Amino acid sequence: MKRWRPSKSIAIKLTTLLFSMSPFAQAQEGVILLHGLARTHRSMQPLARTLESEGYRVANVDYPSRTAPIEILATDAITTALAHESLRDCTRLHFVTHSLGGILVRFHLARHRVPHLGRVVMLGPPNQGSEVVDHLKDWRLFHSINGPAGQQLGTGPLDPPHTLGPVDFELGVIAGNRSINWINSLMIPGPDDGKVSVERTRVEGMKEHLVLPVTHPLMMRDQRVIQATLRFLQHGTFQPASS
Repeated sequence: MKRWRPSKSIAIKLTTLLFSMSPFAQAQEGVILLHGLARTHRSMQPLARTLESEGYRVANVDYPSRTAPIEILATDAITTALAHESLRDCTRLHFVTHSLGGILVRFHLARHRVPHLGRVVMLGPPNQGSEVVDHLKDWRLFHSINGPAGQQLGTGPLDPPHTLGPVDFELGVIAGNRSINWINSLMIPGPDDGKVSVERTRVEGMKEHLVLPVTHPLMMRDQRVIQATLRFLQHGTFQPASS
């Protein structure tokens, strides 16, 4: 019996289909990770590992968040990230941020164009500032722990989160509504994650907003957050695909 062989055109289609199903199909897409205030790149490692396993090129950027104001941190951290060797030749470039990292991205994108910009996911961003900063920013201890950028994250109209305006990029925001810091939570109206209220994570122009039962300091390590982040980067929505 003559053995069947696929035609050349069918073979090409099959190869293309198999490649599109592989994690390496996204190898030309990059993701810049930016950690939060008083944290390091290690806090974003679980996210980095998941994204790399899905074929993304990842630049998990470490920046000295306690040493300078937002305008300097944004310029230095994101310029460094965009020059990262692992992102060379990427056809699409996404951002995933935690806390202050989201404000740095907003600051940068309000002033500069990023070629091939893809999607942005912000975890617990103080997009409208935090009442905790309003109450504590004049304390010497607060300044020594959080530095100049920490003092800029208040809710006042002249604080950077309020001066950046609406976003004009594809943004998904994940907020937490659990707290392990009840003292901070007493300063925050409504549900919060111990640092930022759910309501103040919102920003005009965002595409989707998701609330999960996670805390501010640990949300970027939570598997529910990581999987929702991955869905948004891949499909532009936090919602699981319908069966």
